[in-house]
Amino acid sequence: MQRPGSGSEFPPVGEFAPFPVTRRVNSSNAVAMDDDMENGAGTYQERPRTFPAVRSKSHTPWIFQMLTRINARVLFVLLMLIFVVVFYIGASASPIIVFVFTICIISLFFSVFLTKWVLAKDEGPPEMSQISDAIRDGAEGFFRTQYGTISKMAFILAIVILTIYLFRASTPQQEAAGLGRSTSAYITVASFLLGALCSGIAGYVGMWVSVRANVRVSSAARRSAREALQIAVRAGGFSAIVVVGMAVFGVAILYATFYVWLGVDTPGSMKVTDLPLLLVGYGFGASFVALFAQLGGGIYTKAADVGADLVGKVEQGIPEDDPRNPAVIADLVGDNVGDCAARGADLFESIAAEIINPSGFILFPLVVHSFDLVVSSVGILSIRGTRDPGLTAPIEDPMKILQKGYSVTIVLAVLTFGVSTRWLLYTEQAPSAWLNFALCGLVGIMTAYAFVWITKYYTDYKHEPVRTLALSSATGHGTNIIAGVSLGLESTALPVLVISVAIISAYWLGHTSGLVDDSGNPTGGLFGTAVATMGMLSTAAYVLTMDMFGPIADNAGGIVEMSQQPESVREITDVLDAVGNTTKATTKGFAIGSAALASFLLFSAYMDEVASFAHVPFKQVDIAVPEVFIGGLLGSMLIFLFSAWACSAVGRTAQEVVNEVRRQFIERPGIMDYKEKPDYGRCVAIVASASLKEMIKPGALAIISPMVIGFLFRILGYFTSQPLLGAKVVASMLMFATVAGILMALFLNTAGGAWDNAKKYIETGALGGKGSDCHKAAVTGDTVGDPFKDTAGPSLHVLIKMLATITLLKCKEPALKHRKLQLTP
Repeated sequence: MQRPGSGSEFPPVGEFAPFPVTRRVNSSNAVAMDDDMENGAGTYQERPRTFPAVRSKSHTPWIFQMLTRINARVLFVLLMLIFVVVFYIGASASPIIVFVFTICIISLFFSVFLTKWVLAKDEGPPEMSQISDAIRDGAEGFFRTQYGTISKMAFILAIVILTIYLFRASTPQQEAAGLGRSTSAYITVASFLLGALCSGIAGYVGMWVSVRANVRVSSAARRSAREALQIAVRAGGFSAIVVVGMAVFGVAILYATFYVWLGVDTPGSMKVTDLPLLLVGYGFGASFVALFAQLGGGIYTKAADVGADLVGKVEQGIPEDDPRNPAVIADLVGDNVGDCAARGADLFESIAAEIINPSGFILFPLVVHSFDLVVSSVGILSIRGTRDPGLTAPIEDPMKILQKGYSVTIVLAVLTFGVSTRWLLYTEQAPSAWLNFALCGLVGIMTAYAFVWITKYYTDYKHEPVRTLALSSATGHGTNIIAGVSLGLESTALPVLVISVAIISAYWLGHTSGLVDDSGNPTGGLFGTAVATMGMLSTAAYVLTMDMFGPIADNAGGIVEMSQQPESVREITDVLDAVGNTTKATTKGFAIGSAALASFLLFSAYMDEVASFAHVPFKQVDIAVPEVFIGGLLGSMLIFLFSAWACSAVGRTAQEVVNEVRRQFIERPGIMDYKEKPDYGRCVAIVASASLKEMIKPGALAIISPMVIGFLFRILGYFTSQPLLGAKVVASMLMFATVAGILMALFLNTAGGAWDNAKKYIETGALGGKGSDCHKAAVTGDTVGDPFKDTAGPSLHVLIKMLATITLLKCKEPALKHRKLQLTP
């Protein structure tokens, strides 16, 4: 490992151009810690402290740098021209697209309002803003390097996709529509690259706002808890509105462009129900970036967190986010690149994949998510600050405030979903079908609420499971681990029951809607499950807001601790941080539930694709066939192996951090007495370099496995006269991987969140409080749960949908012909 700034792959870090940070003193009296401080002249508490500038140049993406250099009037004219062209294309495709564009643009202005409101808040005293600058520099530097690596891999994969599509046979439908192999190939690759680009921008937006809002939340916490909560929520709301709006806007533009360019629904051209599968590449590009963002960011943040906790809290007995801990800056940087940037890319992928659903309809989910932007904006604005309660007022429960906003969003989502189904899904063939589909959406909304409640019950320390876990820490580290594992295993039961009821209910409602196909057979069952998925994600923007709230509050607590603010301020940020842990866990549970519903639909779509291509019915997967059973075993193994590699990557990197922090405490004994300065940049460089290297192996496993398995068993099927063997084995692999992945992700996310909040509960003063043996055992549990909840768990639900998308890309037929519903366009 090279020293910071010595030509390592990561941008120059730790070139310690120090800036002064003082403890509650005027910045004009601040004197940097120089040689006299290192020689022991004075005490650290009485002298200014310094933190590193973790970059030597701006890491703002080049596209944003170019936009800022353009004259304001020229930029305005260009934007107006773009809007005119976009609206013209949308109007040529459908008036509904114009409605979607209008809502997206209004949401853009709303996000600008939120940005100005948040940035107008003060950054507090100099010691706060200077610490925030170090966090921002580290986050932007790592983001630039990480996404540079991801973009290179994306271009390589784009070439592979282009090659495959250029050499595959064209289908009769493509030829009838005038789509040759080259046209289909370039459309798929362009969609893939656009999806990857938009997913990366979504990640940057999530990180951009978090590194600017954290210090403002810290400053507001000096005045009141409610103001700090409002700033964190509105900052998260900005990111959520931009991410969801960009996902909707991007798919709408692609749909309208291809609709006009290909002359969809004109005689001799492609049917509108075939159009979504031309956009599968867009969803795959988003999944690709989201997977590596989750892996890289998760490895970064949890390796730094584990290293900081094990040495700082357990061995040295210093508080969390203490400025004496050499890994503290890396830990705070990780919150932004792991939780904010990665989650933004993750939810963008979820919404894009759900809009491009294989039921053949895109306009309906576009309208649903347009209303999502509206109702979530109302929910965000419903959380208001108080006049001036001051620090002496009792701290309100932030979770209750967030839940009230979510309840407002849920009620409005139910109403708007009913309006959407009546508007777009009414048909004279079955006049009451729209009501059945509205009920399917209600099933999805209720499922989302149930997942939020269940996850909150298992991860909030106000409830029995977490308090029981905390109590187990009183008897040692081992019993804490046992209790945490058992809690995580138990927590899979209720979500699975909820998912099962949701799938059966939605399928039955769709099946009995009165819609029939050309042969008179009832249809609409799978479309009912698709509508339920849309319903579950109809409040996605508000759920992402709650998720972004977590890392912003966590960073705010770190800034308060490092700048040594009064204990009353730290109490406020501790409460917000604990609630943030719960909201992050609930968002992950929400994402897993939506992935389960979406994967069921994608799995059915894959079987239909194979049947259409082979002209042979493919309705069942018989696991009694040895090869098919082996495919299921391989799919389950894939989940466990992927999780193992992700967790071991965190472990290996954390070991390097632990060794480095120990080395600094030994070689610089003055650190503990505030007489020497920790080398923060060294830990930043270690986790940055290692996370970029470690994310490759599990990510490659996810991409290559289904293709290799399908290819090998296809060859075996050729020699054993089983032409569909490869497809059946891949179907079995996908089915078992989905089931195992859902259960594993639920276990990892809930156990990790419970361990974290058990530690937070003890830190409130329960069971001996900070520094007690009980607290040290809880810290051990928290470090075990860190890679569970922030690396392996979040990556798994992206993997589940990515596997299904890869299988659809492998198919050669954009079919689903028998599932076309006679609904109004």
